[in-house]
Amino acid sequence: MLAPEIESLPWREQSAIDDGHYRSQVAHLFERSQFYRDKLGKAGVSSAADAGGLASIASLPFTEKSELRASCTPDNPIGTHLCAKREEIVRIYSTSGTTGTPSYIPLTQTDLDNWITGSARSYAASGITAGQRIVSTYNAGPFVAGAALGSMDKIGLCHIPVGTGNTERLVKAIELLKPEAAVLTPSYAAYLIEWAAERNFDLAGSTVKRVLVAGEPGGGEPSFRERLEKGWGARVTEAMGIGDIGISLWGECEHQCGMHLGARGFVHAELIDPATGESIAMADGASGELVLTHLQHRAAPLLRFRTRDHVQVWTSPCNCGRTAPRVRCIGRTDDMLIVRGVNVFPSAIREVVSQFAPAVSGNMLVKLKQKGVKQEPPLPLLIELSKDTAPGDQLAEDIRARLRAVLVVQTEISLVPFGVLPRSEYKSKLVSQ
Repeated sequence: MLAPEIESLPWREQSAIDDGHYRSQVAHLFERSQFYRDKLGKAGVSSAADAGGLASIASLPFTEKSELRASCTPDNPIGTHLCAKREEIVRIYSTSGTTGTPSYIPLTQTDLDNWITGSARSYAASGITAGQRIVSTYNAGPFVAGAALGSMDKIGLCHIPVGTGNTERLVKAIELLKPEAAVLTPSYAAYLIEWAAERNFDLAGSTVKRVLVAGEPGGGEPSFRERLEKGWGARVTEAMGIGDIGISLWGECEHQCGMHLGARGFVHAELIDPATGESIAMADGASGELVLTHLQHRAAPLLRFRTRDHVQVWTSPCNCGRTAPRVRCIGRTDDMLIVRGVNVFPSAIREVVSQFAPAVSGNMLVKLKQKGVKQEPPLPLLIELSKDTAPGDQLAEDIRARLRAVLVVQTEISLVPFGVLPRSEYKSKLVSQ
């Protein structure tokens, strides 16, 4: 553990500490955030004392990403939830802005330090240790993933930053510099297996023995993980963060039973029913949407932020000794499809399809018949065959039957030749119109 005295602290003691931080955080919001003074006031909460402690947090309203965007103006492009003065801000990250103007995420020095500390705990859980070499594919540009690079320094690693989109440079760094670990998205990790095989590069025989994946769901799917571990000849663990809240908040240990909350003390986690908003108890096996609240943030703290990540939770003791709750991301609630009343995550479809390897490559695409969440059955799927597999009706029928049995969804399977579906050096697209 990077910080055993913190990471192994009994969760009851951690919760008591968090309650004090939370009360101070809410007081900070009332003092400095016009957004939350207005929002909480409309909910009948006029002071920090009215809000109470963490035991009462479920009575407060959620924060939606759209609300934050709506509060931005040319004079205040960050939004009215900004709490820090201009001179207090040391860094401003941004989102990609694919749907319009980018969202800006400011940080004070304390915020940045806390982000790096939580991320370092999350990544260190994977088993990487000081003195080892790690090659990274994150871009240290405008996006929050760049802040994760500081966590490598905090762990004491020799960091080899390569960035996104230069596979030859990445493989050459692995070949010549012999890192023990690599960090990248699950999609890129899968792409590299094929890329290496086509060029007779022995990826599984390289020095990389730990692959840390993040940026999208998938690293925790058993079949997909098995495919990555076999192709890399390495242990695969995953990490997860939320841009507006923090980088790499969660990280998986070597026991691979969910990601521990590495940002404990900085973030409070809740579970809700995504349809009703009702709270769900954090207990082994529970699932729902993850809701996060800052506990010690200064620049732009968020209260009950809906992440739209659908997760499964574990709170029982882990053999690694860490006491924080663990999660595994099942998928994004805003990516979820509803097929004749059944909730279906594209990542769950991929997990079932991956079980048919080596007959299939593991690449698939849901081709929607119509726009929107609700779809009529059968759900059309393009499933890519492996190089050595010829198309056949029986394979398609077997996959269709398994999907029906596991996910209770009717599908229309189209098997396509190897190489037809797009690959990604960042994140894979599982759904298209």
